[in-house]
Amino acid sequence: MQVFNTIAQLQAQLKAYRDNTIAPKVALVPTMGNLHEGHLTLVNIAKQHADIVVVSIFVNPTQFGAGEDFDSYPRTLDEDCQKLQTVGADMVFAPSVDEMYPTYPPNIQVLSGEITKILCGKSRPTHFDGVGLVVSKLFNIVRPDVAVFGKKDYQQLAIIRQLNDELNFGIQIIGADIVRADDGLALSSRNQYLTDDERRLAPMLNQTLNQLAKHIRQAPFMDYHALVAQAREHLNANGFVVDYLELYNDKLQTVSQSDTKLVVLLAAWLGKARLLDNLQINLN
Repeated sequence: MQVFNTIAQLQAQLKAYRDNTIAPKVALVPTMGNLHEGHLTLVNIAKQHADIVVVSIFVNPTQFGAGEDFDSYPRTLDEDCQKLQTVGADMVFAPSVDEMYPTYPPNIQVLSGEITKILCGKSRPTHFDGVGLVVSKLFNIVRPDVAVFGKKDYQQLAIIRQLNDELNFGIQIIGADIVRADDGLALSSRNQYLTDDERRLAPMLNQTLNQLAKHIRQAPFMDYHALVAQAREHLNANGFVVDYLELYNDKLQTVSQSDTKLVVLLAAWLGKARLLDNLQINLN
């Protein structure tokens, strides 16, 4: 496995690979590092769809707002590379901020549109524009045929699909199912912010989503709003501070009575950790 810190080095190696391989397929797995089993699953999926897998490790400053955890976000490059070696990643791209953004703040923006104004975009209004910018840069640097993202960040995945389509990158975007701990908690690098007591409480998020999904499947359309409100109140009463708990169709549009594919999405604070989860609901 090769580790590259500059764009020129990575692109030179990819060019050599493409020049010497017949119809090669390259996959990209973008990460911010501090890798866990969920990230390694993304790599394994990427290996099924490509000949060579590039994993980027970059804590992207443009997607962090004022007062967020950019400075404290865990950076564990050596451990990450050891883990990636075990699952057969081919290349790691681990640039500095100066390498990715020679001009900072950058002059160019990638504005991700109306979809950023809901859910995480309400409390993190600049977050997805930063995601759109760094993903666009990574797509241009690596020029992958395939890119793999986790469905835990459901809104982010929807925005990246939109970005890919509307900017004509022509990349196959694969959404990977959420990887969970044995007790149901969605794996996340921010889970390590939880105290022992908070970690024991955290699986209530997934339990609440499953209960809500069960009730929605059994209820008439007119009761959906009340059921979501009850679930939100339940979490707030049990130690969480809910940022949002909302129901949309699978395109992240307002639910209509004819919709059969829904998704319930959740972000909640537990101590210092902001936890995300979601659950897709098929009414058929």
